Amino acid sequence: MAELSSIDDLVDQLDADGRLVHLETIAERFGTYGELARPLPESIAHTLPESGLFRHQAQAIDLLRDRQSVVIATGTASGKSLCYQVPIAESIVNGIRPGSSLLIYPTKALAQDQLRAFGDMDVPGMQASTYDGDTPREQRTWARTNANVLLTNPEMLHHGILPHHAKWATFLKRLEYVVIDELHVLRGIFGTHVAHLLRRLQRACALYGSTPTFVFTSATIGTPSVLASELCGHEVVPVDQDFSPCGPRQVALVQPALIDVDRGVRQSPATETIRVVTELVLSGRRVIAFCSSRALTERVAAGVARALPPELSDTVRPYRSGYLASERREIEAELVSGAVRAVVTTSALELGIDIGGLDATVLCGFPGTIASFWQQIGRAGRSGQESLAVLVAGDDQLDQWFANHPKDLFERSPEPAVVNVDNPNILDPHLGCAAYEQPLMPADAQYWGDLDDGVRRLVVGDELRIRPDRRRIPRAVWGGRGMPFHRIGLRSASPGELKIVDEAGDKIGTVELGRAANLVHTGAIYLHRGQPWKIRELDLHARTAYAERDDGSTWTTAMSDIAIEVVSSGQSKPVGSSMLHLGMVKVTTTVTGYQVRESGSRDLVESVALDLPPQELITTAIWYEWQPEMMQLAGIADFKIPGALHAAEHAAIGILPLFTICDRWDVGGVSIAAAPETELPTIFIYDGYPGGAGIADLAYNAADRHLHATAEVLDNCGCQTGCPSCVQSPKCGNGNEPLEKYAAHALISTTLGLDDPF
Repeated sequence: MAELSSIDDLVDQLDADGRLVHLETIAERFGTYGELARPLPESIAHTLPESGLFRHQAQAIDLLRDRQSVVIATGTASGKSLCYQVPIAESIVNGIRPGSSLLIYPTKALAQDQLRAFGDMDVPGMQASTYDGDTPREQRTWARTNANVLLTNPEMLHHGILPHHAKWATFLKRLEYVVIDELHVLRGIFGTHVAHLLRRLQRACALYGSTPTFVFTSATIGTPSVLASELCGHEVVPVDQDFSPCGPRQVALVQPALIDVDRGVRQSPATETIRVVTELVLSGRRVIAFCSSRALTERVAAGVARALPPELSDTVRPYRSGYLASERREIEAELVSGAVRAVVTTSALELGIDIGGLDATVLCGFPGTIASFWQQIGRAGRSGQESLAVLVAGDDQLDQWFANHPKDLFERSPEPAVVNVDNPNILDPHLGCAAYEQPLMPADAQYWGDLDDGVRRLVVGDELRIRPDRRRIPRAVWGGRGMPFHRIGLRSASPGELKIVDEAGDKIGTVELGRAANLVHTGAIYLHRGQPWKIRELDLHARTAYAERDDGSTWTTAMSDIAIEVVSSGQSKPVGSSMLHLGMVKVTTTVTGYQVRESGSRDLVESVALDLPPQELITTAIWYEWQPEMMQLAGIADFKIPGALHAAEHAAIGILPLFTICDRWDVGGVSIAAAPETELPTIFIYDGYPGGAGIADLAYNAADRHLHATAEVLDNCGCQTGCPSCVQSPKCGNGNEPLEKYAAHALISTTLGLDDPF
C-alpha cells in the first residue's frame, strides 16, 4: 500500500499549481450528551452506548416514546438510527405481545445495512427481516408470519404489502412505528408517490385498528418538518440541532485550469477529478467520488483505473443505477470489505450506508443542492478521523457561482424540498390502488383532500365504479382491468423502463422509458461499467434497445425540437419590468437527430437525422413576458432577441437550484421571440414531470432573487461569446444556438433596473 500522506500535504498539492481557489477548515466538534426522561426496560438497557446518548438522540427518543411523530435532521454519522432503534426495541419487550415496526428505505443496500445493525442489538423477541425484491420466497413467507421488524422499500410496500394487506393483518394490527429513512431524497415525483403510499398505509392500519407513529430521518434540508408533514399528512416535530462529535474536515474548492480565455473553456472537470482521485489513492487514501450522470461516472472510473499503476488499477469501481442487482451487491461487498480503494458513483451512494473508513470525498461538480453537498462530503470521516473533501467546480452556472462566492457554499441555508400531492397524474393512480385495497368512502377525505375530484376522474375513465353500501353510503370500488399497481413507476412519472440488450440478447441495463429517445436512440453511444455500446436499434414498441460493443472513440448528443402552449394561467405578478405567470403548459418534444463528436477533442464528426414520435408533457411552468419597448430600452436589436431570450433562459435554469432542491435535469425551458398567444417575447421554465413536481411554484415565489442571481451569473463570467459557465447548457436540444450573452445581460439588468450593463 502507498505511504499515507497528511491532509495538509494533499492540500498543498492542490495549491501548488493554482488549482485551489478556496480552502474551508471545519473545526472538530465535541459531543454534548443528554438523559432520557425515564429509564429503559432492563432487558434493552444494553442497547445504549456506554458513553451515553447525544442530546438530540435523547430528545428524539423521548418524543417517540410519547407517541409524537418526529423528523431527525442532523448530520452524517450523528446517530440518527439509534433514535428509532431504541423505541422499536422497547415496543417489542413491553406489553403482552411484541409491537411491530415498518422501516422504509429508498434503496435495498440501506435496508441490508440496517438489518445487520438490528441483529447486533441482541434484543429478546426481536425478529428482523428484509422484504424486498432480493428476498427469497421462503424468507418472504417467514417474514409475513414472524417478523416484527420489517425493512423494505417503497416499491415493495406498493407491490408486495398494501395490495395483500389481509396477509399482513397481524403485523399491521400491531404496527407502532413507521420509519422513513433519507427524507431528503423524497422530493418531487418520488416524494409525491411516497406521500400517497403513506396515506394508503395509514388507511390499511386503520382497518386493523392501529395508528402508527412516524419517524423520518434526513440530512440537513430546509424546513424538514414541513416536508415530513406533507408526506404523512399530519404534524411532525423537528429534531434538527446536532450534538454529536465530528472530526476535523478540510474542504477544498478546485477550479480546473482555463485553457481558452476568450471562449471561457476550462479543462474538463472529469479530467481534473480523475487527477485528484488518482493523487489521493496514490497517497494511501480511500476515496469516494461523486459524478452527476451515469456516463460521467463510467468515464471517471475508467480514467482513474488507467492512471493508477497495475497493482492498484483493479481497486477502482464505478457504481450507479441501471446495474443488475448481482452487480450492485458485488460492489457493495467489496466496499464494505475494504478491497476497493476508490469508488466512483452517482448519487446512488450518497445515502447513509456505512461503507467503511473513507478518508476523502471528491465531487465532480457541485451536486445541485446544498443538502446533497453536505451529505456527499459527509461520506468520509464517519469514524471521527480527519478527512478531506474536494469540490471540483464544473463549467456550468451553479458551479461557477460558488467558485465566485465560496463562502456562500458554507453559509447559505439549505434549500427546501417539495412534493405535489395534488398532481392528478400521481394522485389518480394511487386512488385506484387504494380502491382495490378497500373501497373508497367519503371518510377517506382525511387522507386525500382532492378525493371527490379524483374519484370523479376515475369513474369517467371507467376505472372506478360507485357501489353504495347497505346504509346507502357511496363507495368507489376498483373496476378497471387487472391490478392497478403495475401501472405506477414510483421513481419517476415515466410509464416504465426500457431494457438494453447485447448481441446475444442478454440484458445490459435499463433506462426510463421517458428518457429513451434522448439516451438510447438508434446510433447513440451508451456507457455501462466503463464499456461503450452503440445502439443499433431502438424499438419503443418492444421497449428494447439493441446494442453492440463500441471502441469509445466518439460520443453522441441528441437534438430536439420543442413546442409549448399555455393550457391555463393561474397567478401573475410583475418582476421588475417583466410580467411573471404561473400555470399549466403543454410541451411537445421531438428528438430530430443527434450529433457525433470525437471523445478527446469534442470536435463534431457528423449530424444524423432521426424520425421519432413526439412526446407530450402537460406540466406546471413559470413564464416571463416582456413588452416590445423593453427590448428597445435594453438596446437589443430585433435579430438578437431570439439569442438574448435563449441565453437568459439557460442562465436562469442553471442557477435555479440555488432556490429549490432540484437540478437542471428536473426542469426544461423554451424561449420564444413572439409567443403564439400574446406575440410577446417570452421565456418558459417548466417542471420536467407530468403535472409538475412543485418546482415551478418555488421558482415563482423566489423570482426576484432568482432573476438577480441570473444577472450576476452573466456579469461575473469573463468569457466573450458565452460559455458553459454562463449561457451554454449541456441539455440544449438546439446545440446552444442562437445565444447572445451580452444581450441577455442587458435584458435582465434593464428589467431589474440595475446599473448600465455595458
